[in-house]
Amino acid sequence: MQGKQIVLDCLNKLLAGELAARDQYMAHARMYEDMGYDKLYQHTQHEMQEETDHAHQFIRRILMLNGQPIVVPASINVGTDVPSMLKNDLATELSVRQNLKDAIKLCEAEQDYVTRLFLVEQLKDTEEDHAHWLEQQLHQIEVMGLANYLQSQL
Repeated sequence: MQGKQIVLDCLNKLLAGELAARDQYMAHARMYEDMGYDKLYQHTQHEMQEETDHAHQFIRRILMLNGQPIVVPASINVGTDVPSMLKNDLATELSVRQNLKDAIKLCEAEQDYVTRLFLVEQLKDTEEDHAHWLEQQLHQIEVMGLANYLQSQL
């Protein structure tokens, strides 16, 4: 099935975002592990795998639409400490969320409702899982203080 080029370009942009999120989570997971924050490491490692799965899904959809996947990640922002890593990951997820919303709008305009449905599922996961968890962590730091938060992550 031949997809519209504008939709394929959009899907490749989203793929670049998923690959960037994966790489950023990978770096942060290893940093958490090195710092001894096992809970943060485990969760971030899990998020990295989910981003990899999302990338695979984008590649499958691009191929189904007879497109060529461009597997080059967008730029990443590796943090230097726990708060900056969490904030950078949240910024990445919020960017992905906005790009997904824009893509959903585009798919509606182009009448590609199957891709739209696929993107809605991606958006749900981004909002309800990834971004929400990061917001919770930043709120916990605010409420309990960084030292107590970090102790809870050992």
